[in-house]
Amino acid sequence: MVTAETAVVLPVLLLVLAAVVAAVVVVGVQLRCVDAAREGARAAARGEDPAVVRAVTARVAPDGAVTTVAVAGAEVRVTVSAEVVPVGPVRLGVEVGATAVARLEPGVAA
Repeated sequence: MVTAETAVVLPVLLLVLAAVVAAVVVVGVQLRCVDAAREGARAAARGEDPAVVRAVTARVAPDGAVTTVAVAGAEVRVTVSAEVVPVGPVRLGVEVGATAVARLEPGVAA
């Protein structure tokens, strides 16, 4: 009887484990996007060229991430987004991203 109960519960436990691992992967990529956007906003606020800002974010961002830099008035907005395909039986892509806003440093032209 114990064997039958284990045979019923084991697949459910494996699915729960796969869901937890997938969630951890997605959260990890989300945090990397947050860090990359923050680093990019700092670089852009110092007046770095948009190509340099993209290079800074590329070092921190996950592979395949897309970076956009927008300057509006005295603010700069850097957005980093990436698609995550977590490990597991269901290969669904999840879009994650982050945006960081910083004020331009004094003396930096908009």
